Amino acid sequence: MKKILILSANPKDTSPLRLGEEVRKIQEALKLVKHQYQFEIATSWAVRVEDLRRALLDHQPHIVHFSGHGAGTQGLVLEDNFGVTQLVSSESLASLFELFRGIVECVLLNACYSEVQAQAIHQHIDYVIGMNQPILGAWLQSSCDPDFMMC
Repeated sequence: MKKILILSANPKDTSPLRLGEEVRKIQEALKLVKHQYQFEIATSWAVRVEDLRRALLDHQPHIVHFSGHGAGTQGLVLEDNFGVTQLVSSESLASLFELFRGIVECVLLNACYSEVQAQAIHQHIDYVIGMNQPILGAWLQSSCDPDFMMC
């Protein structure tokens, strides 16, 4: 069985995202898969740095899907104990995922300007997807069905 860990962060000092809707669409899409029983989804909401480490340790996922905001070279946007932005650097993410080499197979960073973090994580994980522009911009330029756009 493949375990998918969905991590979400939308600090109160950032623009609101519809993270619940995104998770619902992922769950609905998996229900349509022929071998849906081969996947298990775990979620972690309002993720802080310490939650990120703990969730990876607790769930030992094969696929990690992060939904939230990216800040380019400054890092990914997580939350602190007060629910406001705490950035996690590309280097920190790379070091963390190095510990899960051989367990995590794929990382999807559904966050604007997350390409830098994707490249850093890719030093240790074979399959990593990040964005080099705002996600809305990517959606407008693509011919993908928006109901299935999860990158």
